[in-house]
This record gives sequence, structure tokens and C-alpha cells, in this order.
Amino acid sequence: MEIGIFAKTFSVRGADANLQAVQAAGFQCAQFNFSCVGLPSMPDFIPVRIVSEILEASRSRHVRLAALSATYNMIHPDHAQRVAGMRKLETMMQSAGAMGMSLLSLCTGTCDPHDQWKHHPDNQSPHSWKILRSEMETALALAEKYQVDLAIEPELANVVNSATAANQICMEMNSPRLHVILDPANLFEASQVQQQQKIIADAVECLGDRIIMTHAKDRDSEGHVVAPGNGIVDFEYFAKCLSSVKFRGPVITHGLPESEVKAAAMYLKRIF
Repeated sequence: MEIGIFAKTFSVRGADANLQAVQAAGFQCAQFNFSCVGLPSMPDFIPVRIVSEILEASRSRHVRLAALSATYNMIHPDHAQRVAGMRKLETMMQSAGAMGMSLLSLCTGTCDPHDQWKHHPDNQSPHSWKILRSEMETALALAEKYQVDLAIEPELANVVNSATAANQICMEMNSPRLHVILDPANLFEASQVQQQQKIIADAVECLGDRIIMTHAKDRDSEGHVVAPGNGIVDFEYFAKCLSSVKFRGPVITHGLPESEVKAAAMYLKRIF
């Protein structure tokens, strides 16, 4: 398994400087974000010069770009917001291949109009699922056009809030271009820490080879994000479960302070 990090963890901007920091910290790959080169995370326009700089930096720094962050609220209650998000997603798909990336990560979204990571009671309604299906069908048609893959991540606060829901939308879409990113910290509340091994095992078994990437975010007992190994997530058990389904993809950490990245890289290499 490759060990990686969100490139935006590092404050330095510019493709080469940013990926040099990723390499120096001991990571083999990164999930890239356009904010690392001074653009919005989901830009309306991507200059050819920026595309070339990102590709060259990845090659010269020997850091594989495992995925491109393309997260907008796929079930935003405002239709115009969804249209704008899809337009930007297509723009990113058009450039992904030229940057050496074939995977884009999505946010399945929430009915909260202000924060795409905030829970809303209507997220589990049939109407929300219908909107997600419609958005996903459009996104997958574009993915086929541009020959890229998409990945969703179960998030407790989103419409796809569990491994079961992720598996369900994958089955309904029935597309080889739709995959899952699995983050064990997103599968259970802090109050469920004693049940986490069963929750993690069930999730990995449920999703199996749909898992294309994993995230290694940790949480403390109050739910705050901390560096991997400093919280409540049982990463050794997670690694064991991933091995049982022969997962060999990237393990990407995020949410940690820049000062702790080298220690995190060492920890994850030991575990995975």
C-alpha cells in the first residue's frame, strides 16, 4: 500500500514547492487540490501552464498524484448550485489526464445549504437519494467521456453516510468508473469506539474491491481530528481488514498539523 497525504496540508504554494514538501515528509503519493497552486479548489478555468507545472512537479519529485479533490455539494438544495458544481467538475475532468490523474474524489453532499460536510435531517429522504442518483448519472456520463474514474466517501453527515449506502449507490449506478474511498474515522461516532472493529470489518467486507483508496484520518475521544496514531481509530485492525480483501491502493492522511506530518508518515508506513 502506498502512503500519501492531502497536498493542501502543506502551506507552501506552487506545484513544485508543494510536492517537494510532500516528498520531504516521506510520502509516496498525494491527493491533489488546486488550492495548492493558488486556484479555487474547483476552478472555472484551469490554465494550460498550471497543468504542465503539476505534471512536471509530480514527475521530478517522484510523487504520484493518486487523486484530485473535486468535492462540491451534489445534493445542494439550490439547483443552480448543483449545475455550477457539475460544470466545474467537468472542467477538472478535462485536465485530469494531462496532469497524470485518473481519479477524482466527490462529496455526495447534504441538504445543508451552507456547509457540504454538515448533517441535515433531510439527507436520508427519498428525495435526496433521487437527486444524488441524477447527479451521479450525469457525472458518470462525463467520466466516461473523459476516461476518468470517480470515488465517493461514506461520511456520517452526508447522504451517503455508511458503507451500505455507498454500496447501494454503486450497485444502482452499475458503472465500473464509480469507486469508494474508505475512511474508518467516518464510520463511527466517538461514543461507538468499543464497536469500531465490527463496524470497520463490516464496512470493508461490504465494499470489498469497490475500495480504490483509503483515508487515514484520526479522531480523539471528543471527535476532533488529530494525526493518525494519536486518536481512537484502530489503524492496525483497519490494515488487517484491508489485507483480507487484498487492497493495495493508496492510504492518504489529512486533517493533521503540518508540524506532525513526518511522524504521521513514519507511523503509517509501520502500520500499512
